[in-house]
Amino acid sequence: MKNGLRAWDADTHVNPAAEVLERYVDPGFRPRLAELAPHRTPTGKMIGGTPDTNQIRVGTKFYRRLLGTEGPDATFTGRGTHWMGSKQPREGVQDDKAANRVADMDDEGTDAQFLVPTLWVSVVGLPDPAIEVNMIRAYHRHAADFCGQFPSRLKTGIVASARNPEEAVREIKQWGTSKWAVAVIPVLPKGLPIDHPSLEPIWKAAQDHDLAVVHHSNTWNPPYFPGYEDLWDNIFLGRLASHPWGGMRFMAAFIGAGILDRYPALRMGVLECGFGWLPFWAKRMDEQATYVGGVAPLKHAPSEYITSGRFFCSIERHEGEDLFNYVTSVFGNDVLMYASDYPHSECQFPDSIDNILKWSSLKPDTQRKLLWDNAARFYKHT
Repeated sequence: MKNGLRAWDADTHVNPAAEVLERYVDPGFRPRLAELAPHRTPTGKMIGGTPDTNQIRVGTKFYRRLLGTEGPDATFTGRGTHWMGSKQPREGVQDDKAANRVADMDDEGTDAQFLVPTLWVSVVGLPDPAIEVNMIRAYHRHAADFCGQFPSRLKTGIVASARNPEEAVREIKQWGTSKWAVAVIPVLPKGLPIDHPSLEPIWKAAQDHDLAVVHHSNTWNPPYFPGYEDLWDNIFLGRLASHPWGGMRFMAAFIGAGILDRYPALRMGVLECGFGWLPFWAKRMDEQATYVGGVAPLKHAPSEYITSGRFFCSIERHEGEDLFNYVTSVFGNDVLMYASDYPHSECQFPDSIDNILKWSSLKPDTQRKLLWDNAARFYKHT
């Protein structure tokens, strides 16, 4: 709690080390862990990681070209970032040290967090989906232990393999009533659209268990983000495009396919994609749905689903107070959610909440909805 206000952080990250996940795999899968050995990479100086551990990374893309240069620069990876906070998170908060993570939350004034599993889902880049399925199972077992230490404060999502919807549904049914499970995170292979009919059982299972559907773009692992091959090998363009365009495409396809009509209690949202694009995109969706079509028969104009109480979007602080006020003037106060991106370097730990509270034009009701109410509704927090 901060200044008498509860804070629900809608987008934070975990990245369990290979050594952590391997404790939780099915015994029958354990012999196949050797197949992942070529993809083990030292954790190194990963913020919030654990020294002397490894990550599983498949096909990591480097962006070696600086704008204005003729070709790649062998010394530039496009993977370096600047830490934006004033203090480093504690060790192991991305692995298995839940007490350290909650201590960081207390420092910042955060009451609850949604944890997005990050790099290890790169196993989607491997040809055999059985590896992906088994590592997802391991993550869910780890999440039950990790979040179970602080069940009212640490939440995460059930990762749904789009390459095996039947298995995804089985995992949702197994874990869907767990206190830690508040969303479904679909993992798509390259070329499979989010609105593909084969994924319908996942949306039904999510609705049956009152779980939100979450999109979070990425720049690290295959299948990366839409259009990444057209960015002239430059990370500046990649970071600019990846998250917003990924969120735009996801929500437009989800709405345009009529999924929210077929599952009238289902909630969906986008994380770490910014929010300033929402008014522009809403108007454009309405126009294009009429102008060129290509959508399912919809009960409402596409933009109306944004204010239906079933669509949510996390904020990014750098977009600022003025843009926040404009977007809420268009859509109201029930759409946007506070998010810090902890412990990634773009967060301002431990000052993320303080920096939002500096937005002095926000009325108390708006502050409360931004910091707690909207995320609590999205993630069915009780």
